[in-house]
Amino acid sequence: MSIREKVDEYKKILDIFPNDQEKYQYLIEKAKENDSFPLELRLDNFKVNGCQSQVWLVPEEKDEKLFFNSDSDALIAKGLVTLIASIYSDEKAEDIVSSEIDLMEEFELGVILSPARRNGAYSMLKTIKEYAKNLIS
Repeated sequence: MSIREKVDEYKKILDIFPNDQEKYQYLIEKAKENDSFPLELRLDNFKVNGCQSQVWLVPEEKDEKLFFNSDSDALIAKGLVTLIASIYSDEKAEDIVSSEIDLMEEFELGVILSPARRNGAYSMLKTIKEYAKNLIS
């Protein structure tokens, strides 16, 4: 499934929710589903700079594709990074770098997230793209 297709799938899911509070709850549920992050990977070199809470993104390359393991010490941030990591996992580095999708706009999350959380989400995406760029170079 392409990045665009994954975004469209999540968009369909989020559009089901009649209000912002339920979208917020969906992010919390995504966070609770992500319980497989090994504590030994909570290293400073995997921390995402620019996030209000602590967020870790760990890249792994397999078969010329990138996969991301993620975690956070805050539920909303963890839900966001889980969602973003799932969109860009199992993709080629070139496809990640060339993707210009604005997730905040696509998912209409800008309305329910504070400016600090929006900045954190952009930092998560920027970190994923940097990992991908480093593989290409």
